[in-house]
Amino acid sequence: MLGLVWAQAHGGVIGRDGGMPWHVPEDLAHFKAVTLGSTVIMGRRTWESFPERFRPLPGRRNIVLTRDDAWESDGAERARSLDEALTLAGDEDVWVIGGGSLYAEAIGRADVIELTELDLVVPGDTLAPAIDGTWVEASRTPTDGWTVSRTGVPFRFRRLEHEPH
Repeated sequence: MLGLVWAQAHGGVIGRDGGMPWHVPEDLAHFKAVTLGSTVIMGRRTWESFPERFRPLPGRRNIVLTRDDAWESDGAERARSLDEALTLAGDEDVWVIGGGSLYAEAIGRADVIELTELDLVVPGDTLAPAIDGTWVEASRTPTDGWTVSRTGVPFRFRRLEHEPH
C-alpha cells in the first residue's frame, strides 16, 4: 500500500518557508496514528523541517530522498529517487509525508490519501497536488461540517481511495 498524508488550508496550501503555517495538535496526532509502524518517505527539506528531537520519526522506518550522495543522518535511510525508496521499502506499507514535489510525483501511484482539510486561509509557497476524479471519498470525520481544534482552527479528516484503473 502506498499512501499520501498531508494537511492543507484553502487553496491547497501545505507549507510556507519550510514549515506548516498553522498548529493543529489533533492533526499531528492523526498523522502519528496513520503512519506509526509503517515506512515514511520524505524529501530532505521535509526531514530538516522536523525539530531534531523528532528525527527520526519514532516507530517508523524513515527514508529520505536526496540527490546528495554524502547525505546521512542517524535513523534515516537515503534514497536518490521515489523508485529507489519504494524498492527499499519492499512490501511494507508506505506513507509519503512531503514535500510538495514528492506528493506530486507519487499521487499517480498512490492507493490512499489521508487528508486533513483546514478551514483556514493562509499564504503559502508549497501546494498540495491536484486531486482528480479518479479519487473517491471513503470516509470523512466529522461527516458534516468541521471540528474545531483546541488552537481554534476548524478541521476535518478525509480518506480518499484511488479507483482501480
